[in-house]
Amino acid sequence: MSRADPLNGTDALRKSILSARVAGSPPDLVERARRILVAYVDAAIGQGRSARQIAGEMSSGVPALTAARVALDATEPTNDLDCKSGCAFCCILAGEDGAVITSAEARVLHTALYPIAGDPDGRDWHPRACPALDPETRTCRTYAARPVICRSYVSTDAGACEAAVGGSTEEGPGVLGPHVDYLLVQALSRAALKGSAKVSTFSLAQIAAGALAGNDLEETLATARHRPRTLDDERKRIAKHR
Repeated sequence: MSRADPLNGTDALRKSILSARVAGSPPDLVERARRILVAYVDAAIGQGRSARQIAGEMSSGVPALTAARVALDATEPTNDLDCKSGCAFCCILAGEDGAVITSAEARVLHTALYPIAGDPDGRDWHPRACPALDPETRTCRTYAARPVICRSYVSTDAGACEAAVGGSTEEGPGVLGPHVDYLLVQALSRAALKGSAKVSTFSLAQIAAGALAGNDLEETLATARHRPRTLDDERKRIAKHR
């Protein structure tokens, strides 16, 4: 029997989420993410939104983003962290991708940076720095609009962050738990909507670079859109190294 189209109604959407499978991540983390997504969908249904409206939110990453921000806001601060304004070694991005973000985050980031297109950017400080970084102060010019990865990446040793730029794997840097949930909620959204709606992720670095180059939103999104496997690779990597 073929699977019911999750866009045909909220019951079908909910059933699709409950049956969605995400391989390669610890089952307990997957089930926690499923509970988060179901809770979001149930609340949206209770507010009268249709299956298509909710699926649109899932596609853009709103449930993942909402859950992560709520959890991060509720996270108790710790005195062990060595993070401070102007350090910015965490803003030197690894590889060509430069972090995974959702469509919702990509749009907000582009909107925040586009008005300062043409200004110097973080790459004037370091070639792999996030373009959103101010090269003089080494502070984020879109701090209020920063994605979940920027909010959840922390370190107990700033020296280890600096060493990581050169490839070292010293203890200190890491991501908070809500970032794992965020990636898995997005992966579950993709699995639940497979064949019915596209769920894309984007390169943070390319979104920021495109906005600062003066490229419009749709052009920037097209350039920065990931291959489908990028989200899967990232969630597996993060879950493994937490």
